[in-house]
Amino acid sequence: MSNDAKTPRYRSNTITQSVARSPNRAMLRAVGFGDGDFNKPIIGVASGHSTMNPCNAGIGALAERAIEALNEAGAKPQMFGFPTVTDGISMGTEGMKYSLVSREVIADSIETAVQSQFMDGVLAIGGCDKNMPGAMIAMLRINVPAIFCYAGTIKPGCWKDQNLTIVSAFEAVGAYTAGKMEKEDYEGIERNACPSFGACGGMFTANTMSSAFEAMGMSLPYSSTMASPDPEKADSVAASAVALRKAVDLNIRPRDLVTRKSIENAVAVIMATGGSTNAVLHFLAIAHTAGVEWTIDDFERMRKKVPVLCDLKPSGRYVVTEFHKAGGTPQVMKILLANGLLHGDCLTITGQTLEEVLADVPEQPRADQDVIRPFDNPMYTAGHLAILKGNLSPLGCVAKITGIKHPVITGPARVYDSEDDAMEAILGDKIQAGDVLIIRYEGPKGGPGMREMLAPTSAIIGKGLGESVGFITDGRFSGGTWGMVVGHVAPEAAVGGPIALVEEGDQVTIDAEQLKIEVHLDDAELERRRQAWQPRPPRYTRGVLGKFARLAAGAERGAITDAEPEA
Repeated sequence: MSNDAKTPRYRSNTITQSVARSPNRAMLRAVGFGDGDFNKPIIGVASGHSTMNPCNAGIGALAERAIEALNEAGAKPQMFGFPTVTDGISMGTEGMKYSLVSREVIADSIETAVQSQFMDGVLAIGGCDKNMPGAMIAMLRINVPAIFCYAGTIKPGCWKDQNLTIVSAFEAVGAYTAGKMEKEDYEGIERNACPSFGACGGMFTANTMSSAFEAMGMSLPYSSTMASPDPEKADSVAASAVALRKAVDLNIRPRDLVTRKSIENAVAVIMATGGSTNAVLHFLAIAHTAGVEWTIDDFERMRKKVPVLCDLKPSGRYVVTEFHKAGGTPQVMKILLANGLLHGDCLTITGQTLEEVLADVPEQPRADQDVIRPFDNPMYTAGHLAILKGNLSPLGCVAKITGIKHPVITGPARVYDSEDDAMEAILGDKIQAGDVLIIRYEGPKGGPGMREMLAPTSAIIGKGLGESVGFITDGRFSGGTWGMVVGHVAPEAAVGGPIALVEEGDQVTIDAEQLKIEVHLDDAELERRRQAWQPRPPRYTRGVLGKFARLAAGAERGAITDAEPEA
């Protein structure tokens, strides 16, 4: 990049060095700029700090560490905030409808701050589920050098020598109401499930997305699995700031790193670690923003060739702090690379290729741990996020098939038009073994906001029905969910998708082996019901939920809000 007077070295210099805009410089002096700072690159530090949840409560100190490191590296940092929604707290309430919406709000917030100030780079620090995809979507829109810093995972809780996560508390509700758990244990689990700052501790959505971003080259090695309170987390954030400062001068940009090949790397790690169904939705949105051709069928293509290598919660035994000690994401990536399932030539934010980053990582996991399995002894020989299609979901839906012995079920449909009604039925013992529970009108438009169904799935598991009840929704599932669950059904009920036509008692089949999801009705009957169906009036017409309901595309497109109008 030219450094003459007509073409400033850094894009922020178009503001800070312009004589015509000297009032701008005067305003910057009021927030700490000195004479020597106007020739430096301005790097935004996008902070998700809040005391609303443990996921983000430790970010303030991490952001200060990033600012210190950027100053030392010769940059001029500017901190700004973005909001967050706490899935684990709002779960099962109307507030959960804001969760997916917050992904777009975060992306818009970061894009607005960075672009309005002509910043030269951005370092984003986030902890809760939607912080990651929201920040990544913003980085790809802006396309200035950027790095994501995960605020870190929570440490496991403990009750009576059992490791706990937030899902333990949700499952305890079902067990306690079913009379399968004493009050002492119910209260003990609730009081001890969350002992520190950090995001939910299994391979749930936050840890899934952080690991995927590391695999994609947008975060530093090992940063995706560190515990939030540990000193190495702050050290990693400082190192990330230094790496970003170098990337600014090297002009390494997000769209250089987020390519079809690097998304394949990310999805391979998601499959190998047993990651969240939400990753499907978010990577469809990320690929759209990056201009990368990627469809829901690409996840099935990757699933067939990538085994599940890690024994991680929610369906496995271990939490992410144990995964980190066993070698973390780099160890999994090296195993995949050694077996031809990773593109080692992809560039990373460090300026190195992924193969160079992993050069010192052994090709085999350590023998003194069993969190990460060798390639020839996987948990499952194929991935766990299956894409099902059929007359109930012609555009595709996502099934999570780890942790269950029988991935096929046919049974009578038990149909509910909201999560709240279904939850009442589950706790009232109205759902029995062999049933197929359907919750609809919870999709991107119909919810609006596509609520996660952790409360009902956990209640089902707590009641001992996790292996015997099927669960289908046009909403989403938490990364903490396991069982015979199928989400993201598309088209959704609100736009007249077939899930809106199912009636109580219809026979429904979920077949994760044949990748089918069907209601046992012929085309003529489905068409008769379709002609009789009437759309429901929107639940929200104003505010952020009203805007999302109008703009959101279907789940098969990642529920994006900036799709080009159809011709």
